[in-house]
Amino acid sequence: MPELPEVETVRRSLEKQLKNRTILNVSVHYSNIIAEPSVEIFKTDIKNQMIHQMKRYGKWLIFELDQYFLLSHLRMEGKYFFRTKEDPISKHEHVIFYLDDGRELRYHDTRKFGRMYLLPKETAYQVPPLSQLGLEPWSELLTVSYLKEKYKHKTIPIKTSLLDQSIIVGIGNIYANEILFLSHISPLRKTNRVTKKELESIINYTRKVLKEAIDLGGSTIRSYHPSEGVDGMFQQRLFVHGKEGEPCPICEKPIRKKFINGRSSYYCTNCQK
Repeated sequence: MPELPEVETVRRSLEKQLKNRTILNVSVHYSNIIAEPSVEIFKTDIKNQMIHQMKRYGKWLIFELDQYFLLSHLRMEGKYFFRTKEDPISKHEHVIFYLDDGRELRYHDTRKFGRMYLLPKETAYQVPPLSQLGLEPWSELLTVSYLKEKYKHKTIPIKTSLLDQSIIVGIGNIYANEILFLSHISPLRKTNRVTKKELESIINYTRKVLKEAIDLGGSTIRSYHPSEGVDGMFQQRLFVHGKEGEPCPICEKPIRKKFINGRSSYYCTNCQK
């Protein structure tokens, strides 16, 4: 579930506690979490690496270490908890980082979908997964011309294209629904039929919605919370997502729900032509 605002909230929360801390050791209890390198190399290379800062690229958390970037994708349910050695290890805590101040940073993931990469800093952005990503929403390169070029041959629904992380990073299902509502564009519209003026609206509302969500700590939906002890508040500002049957805030006609490529889409058939 976590999208860009939730991941940014996690980044900020972790950086406050991890900056200039050193990882003394690590234990891995579910090896599939480590995508690259092998678990044994991962455990060896990360020892005694200092955490200089926390970065984010789209939905990826990036721990900047001495020689490596530790990339972490939370997927549906990934979370980081700080614990002490006296705290029992739960069955959902799959990777444990032992810090130089005696605390443990534990990666908790009930669905085990999250993934980590430990990559050399000099090549991390030149190889997958980061090399496959598109532009950040606030990049100066994100223009109408850029989207027009990317979208010109796409006949899939615009909702699906907004979720394509190789074009714009960080937009997930919740925020795509909100962006399209504010832009007055049907999620079913063919991507290459979106006008230049509408593309400009998409860019503007992408930035506006994501910034507001970040300011409010993201969205807390069902079992996902951006950070331990932190409940995102943006879900209280949602216009259409999760509001099937409720009146549209503009025209008061009922919000509809439709699955588009397996993703739940909420929209107003009157306001979003």
